Amino acid sequence: MAASAFVRQVGNLPADLTSFVGRRQELAEIRHLLSVSRLLTLVGVGGVGKTRLALRAAADQHRAFDAVWLVDLTSLDDPALVAETVAATLGVRDDYAASPLDALTKFLAARRTLLVLDNCEHLGDACGTLAHRLLRAAPDLRILATSRQSLGITGEHQMKVEPLAVPEPDGPLTVKAVEMYDGVGLFVERAAAVVHGFSLTRDNQAAVVELCRRLDGIPLAIELAAVRLRALSVGALVERLSDRYACLTGGSRAAMPRQQTLHALVDWSYQLLSPPERVLWTRMSIFPSHFDLDAAETVCSGDGIEREYVLDLIDNLLDKSLLVREEYAGEVRYRMLETLREFGRRRLSGPDEHRTLRRHRDWCMLLLDRAAAEWFGPRQSFWFPRLGLERGNFRAALEFCLLEAGEAETGLRMATCLYETYWVPHAFYAEGRHWFGRLLPAAPEPTAARARALCAAAELAFTQGDIEAGELLIGEGRTLAAKLGDAMSMGRASLISGIAAHYTGDHARAAVLLQETLDGPGAGCDPVGTVVALITLASTAGFLGDTERAEELFERSLTMVERYGESWIRPWVLTVVAVHAWRAGDNARAMALARESLLVGRPLDDRLAVMTGIEALAWFLADEGHHVEAARMIGAVEQAGRTAGLHTRQHEQFLKFHEQCVALLRRELGETAFARATRQGGRLTLEQAVAEAIGARPAEAEDAPAAEAPPSAPSALSPLTAREREIAELIAGGLSNKEIASTLVIAQRTTEGHVEHILTKLGFSSRTQIASWVTARKAVEENRRRRDPTGTVSPPHHLPGHGTGPS
Repeated sequence: MAASAFVRQVGNLPADLTSFVGRRQELAEIRHLLSVSRLLTLVGVGGVGKTRLALRAAADQHRAFDAVWLVDLTSLDDPALVAETVAATLGVRDDYAASPLDALTKFLAARRTLLVLDNCEHLGDACGTLAHRLLRAAPDLRILATSRQSLGITGEHQMKVEPLAVPEPDGPLTVKAVEMYDGVGLFVERAAAVVHGFSLTRDNQAAVVELCRRLDGIPLAIELAAVRLRALSVGALVERLSDRYACLTGGSRAAMPRQQTLHALVDWSYQLLSPPERVLWTRMSIFPSHFDLDAAETVCSGDGIEREYVLDLIDNLLDKSLLVREEYAGEVRYRMLETLREFGRRRLSGPDEHRTLRRHRDWCMLLLDRAAAEWFGPRQSFWFPRLGLERGNFRAALEFCLLEAGEAETGLRMATCLYETYWVPHAFYAEGRHWFGRLLPAAPEPTAARARALCAAAELAFTQGDIEAGELLIGEGRTLAAKLGDAMSMGRASLISGIAAHYTGDHARAAVLLQETLDGPGAGCDPVGTVVALITLASTAGFLGDTERAEELFERSLTMVERYGESWIRPWVLTVVAVHAWRAGDNARAMALARESLLVGRPLDDRLAVMTGIEALAWFLADEGHHVEAARMIGAVEQAGRTAGLHTRQHEQFLKFHEQCVALLRRELGETAFARATRQGGRLTLEQAVAEAIGARPAEAEDAPAAEAPPSAPSALSPLTAREREIAELIAGGLSNKEIASTLVIAQRTTEGHVEHILTKLGFSSRTQIASWVTARKAVEENRRRRDPTGTVSPPHHLPGHGTGPS
């Protein structure tokens, strides 16, 4: 039959055998993209649901076309037969045509057709060539393709098909809220088809969520898991997921062999890769979480893969949907879905596995060495968030050190670096103790690394109030340091013992030990220890009645952190000195110091430091008679503490000041007004609370919670450029945009753009907030020029690297 005589048909879309769950946003996006593009490729990892989504999208739009055709290319291996397969599916025959492609172009040229090309990944070039030819010849043709990677032709649009949404870990959710996640909804629906009466309940909710999370929200994996409920409970199924490829079998017998088990599906993708791509996949599987390009190049190169080729191979795996690209603060990182990572991990073995794991550990150690070398200085603001991204990698490297013979001492070195630069700054005390508790018995040799690790472990014990364990650790550490003549460890031992004595009330002993730290040979090579010794000795001197000595030591500590350009300890020092100024009756200076602490500390996201600064400011405001403002600050700190699992009153003096402040506010405001003000404060994000604390109060919201800033929004304390600071000063002076433009001899539109940038950077919504912010900054700068610290309050126990003992 000639193509011109072909009888019109409506297509061949199969009927749904099971219900379609979720994907509303994706379906809307497909409709939009097909309206603006003639070729749309749905790309994503195997099992993510590309085919099902394409079929549903095609079915939803069938009325817009003369016909909708599905061409399944799964079982086709020969690229030369792609056009013939498409033609055969459409029923196109033309005995006079030179080729099936010619017959197809003639057939489609006069019809409005939606062509679904399914599973193109192994025939990418042939499918791309065919699509290009058909689209040129048939102006009313639309093609919806599914593949692990794009077809790579001009005019193609891509849409990444992500796994189904599943709840985040540790999120407090009701049963109704959990069911709103598509991944959970799919599991519940498929489970109900297998086990009559199955539903999501409070009793099984946690197990269902954990199951869907561990399966990465991949629809095929979830459906295979649901089938297993014939023989297993949800809880038992979760337990067996440690061997998911053996467990998740038994899919539909009508499915292609590669879709009947999870292992076969992933193996299908693996076999389509080039040998270098396979090697990179298996080596990258040792990363437990996301990683950056430097890590991939360092850890995964060598033994057949040159470092300069790693980026190209990563690009290939991204294009094939086997790697996920993510951004953290503007930095690109990569991640493998857990299902794919486990598959690759099973294929990494023998010498290649050992070499890769060692390279990974060495890369982590090098990163920590660099961080420790630059920690006390201006680079601290870089390392503070940077190390947080590698938490999973550090844990994996420490585990390697424990399991690999002869590597435990390297593990101690790593743990000591983490203690100084990550665990203590982020208040991960229990995690630090966990690793030291495993590493110290594994590395009993009397080395400097062990001496320093003993001191670090002692501090963490003191910080958590475990005095007995702390004393044993610091005693062994001091003895070993003296035996080895290790000045750094001897200084740390004196410092940690001194702080413990100070917080247990033995101020005379504390003064001797802290002075040893400052006078000892290790002081010059340990600036962190020096500044903490200074601030703690200042408090000790105050308790002993030596006010003049306390003032001199406080001044030295402030000068030192400013000279080094240090960012993390400095907010704590400023808060401590602010409290001293307040107790001495200098409320104005106390508030300026507290606000400076917030300005300096907020960009590092040390939530405990920021919360402590806001809490202290509440005490000062209450004393000044600003009762509503103080109550709002108390409410903000209480809510932030509940969210982060932290509180600002570990030290008994801070607890005393808090209780006195709350009592004063309840008395002056009354219970109703106090509750209303604290409730308003609790609706502030921490960024909004900081903005209000430094003088830029957001609009009150009595009934509606304040909107959360998006995760990508700039920090409320992002620094302004020189021109933006100049314009902010003029805004504070009361000038309009027109007046500012005239003063600076710039266009009014340029001025308006600068004002918008300032509002965005500072997280503000009005010019009044900018003016208040400028005023607060001026107060801080003036305070820096005339410091006169006094008083006797102890530093908070969160000060870096140095435990504080019980309250």
